[in-house]
Amino acid sequence: MDYQAFINTVNKIACVISIKTDPDGKQGDICIEAANDLYLRSINVDRKDFEPGHPYYEYVFKTRSFEGLTIRCCFLNILLHNYVYDQNYNKWLDNYFIPLASDREDTKYMLFTYDMTPESDAEKLSDITPSAAVRAIKTSVMLREGHNFEKTIQTVIENIREDCKASGCSLILTDFEKRTFKFLGNSIVADENIDKAKDFDEDSFFSVIETWDRLIAGGNCFLIMGSLEEFREKNEEWYESMAMLGIENIALYPLRSKGKTIGYFWVTNFATENMLHTRRVLELTSFFLASEVSNYILYKEMEKISVTDLLTNTYNRNAMNNKITDIVEGRYALSDYYGVVFVDMNGLKTVNDKKGHLAGDNLLREAADTLKKIYTGCDVYRVGGDEFLVIVENRSQEEFDALLEKIKTLSNNSKTMKFAIGAFYGESSFDIRKAMHEADVKMYEDKEHFYSKYPELSRRKI
Repeated sequence: MDYQAFINTVNKIACVISIKTDPDGKQGDICIEAANDLYLRSINVDRKDFEPGHPYYEYVFKTRSFEGLTIRCCFLNILLHNYVYDQNYNKWLDNYFIPLASDREDTKYMLFTYDMTPESDAEKLSDITPSAAVRAIKTSVMLREGHNFEKTIQTVIENIREDCKASGCSLILTDFEKRTFKFLGNSIVADENIDKAKDFDEDSFFSVIETWDRLIAGGNCFLIMGSLEEFREKNEEWYESMAMLGIENIALYPLRSKGKTIGYFWVTNFATENMLHTRRVLELTSFFLASEVSNYILYKEMEKISVTDLLTNTYNRNAMNNKITDIVEGRYALSDYYGVVFVDMNGLKTVNDKKGHLAGDNLLREAADTLKKIYTGCDVYRVGGDEFLVIVENRSQEEFDALLEKIKTLSNNSKTMKFAIGAFYGESSFDIRKAMHEADVKMYEDKEHFYSKYPELSRRKI
């Protein structure tokens, strides 16, 4: 059959794909057998440079999701459709896979055609099976109406795992600048392999995460079905961890926002007999999850900024006020015994006047880092220009006094960091506002003593 003549009659971006099989049934490369001019222009290939029958990945990015759909279309003789965002082109692709008749027993053929747009089309996103639509609508409603986002995500992940009849489903947030990740939702059917996951080193696992975008290769998912062996050469470390956990198949989806990967979600050991439904559910769910997770990250960042002192990276006065209010109104219970420590920088004005505000800012950062290091696990607040508050919990009187002595000794021995310090320690029944007042009075008494000894450093004329 003259497939080039056939494809020239198609008035859409289109090509004919072929897959050969040897006598043993082993599949060969997925090749572009023929292509119309619209297709070649869409992939920036001149007609003179196109060689019919060459592997498709000589002309476009290699993606496992495309290969999986192509194989299903050709060998199961079914029409397939998907609507996905392609990171390589920064476009939305409306793809159709249509099986074609073959005049050769060892070769399967397929028509591949698509539309490409810069923005998503809501109507095309809704062009899914009723069962997938029901699952997507339920997920969307839950994400919108849930009062606790993290609990809602956990429920969504559990529902997806059950719907896909999978052994596991997880969602993680990623920060590639800091090389950190966080599980936002995780649902796993307990088996003999579950405890092995606890042995994974976080840094090693992030090294695996960093390979995922390369495997996805700009597509919308990475899919392994059947044997893991074919994947072994591509990612040995990930292969070893999956094999150890008894994973036989996986569908991995990136969560992207504004061209940036913000996380991933995946299902493992899912039922393959209804793969088309599973893929449609996961593709649409990833779209909703990416949007909601992006909003969640933005909210958490804004929440952090609202309670963080941007100069010293300690909590700010707003955070302190919120904490005290929660304690007073009973929303937060202090430990049985607690302490408060006020620390004020002596001589900061002199540093600002003589060396400039940059030097003063650096001194404040150094002081904040020192307090956080000494009072590990305690809340440290910058409550004024040169004033800090530390709330100390779960420490005995002896431990509290030892930390206090440590900060005083450091202040006495330092040439630059001179602290005025006031502290209180008592039972949780003692009003924290009164405790803060007592500590504050002691701090100012200490400050007056310091400036009487070093009047040249006073912020005011004495």
